[in-house]
Amino acid sequence: VQLVESGGGLVLPGGSLRLSCAASNSIFREYAMAWYRQAPGKQRELLAFITSGNSTNYADSVKGRATISRDSAKNTVYLLMNSPEPEDTAVYYCNVGAYYSGTYHPTGYWGQGTQVTVSS
Repeated sequence: VQLVESGGGLVLPGGSLRLSCAASNSIFREYAMAWYRQAPGKQRELLAFITSGNSTNYADSVKGRATISRDSAKNTVYLLMNSPEPEDTAVYYCNVGAYYSGTYHPTGYWGQGTQVTVSS
């Protein structure tokens, strides 16, 4: 499975951003998908995940500002974030994983990442 993120770039504070992650084949429909980010000098952070049944979960840092969704026909998962702040500046990654025991479990399948810079 290959994952390709897109949609990053320079975003104005208070604007919005929409990231996409396209999977190379339809097997991803059977798995949970997640968005992570990593800011310079910080650990990679789980932001949101969506299960194969389309249940979603969000980290406190983006809860109420972000929406994760998936389009199985396009093998694509999205992250929409409203009102981004400079603190949201990071490289954003998608991941294929599994959801069980109430927790998202990442696999080794990661995209290459897309840089998001929130600045005026």
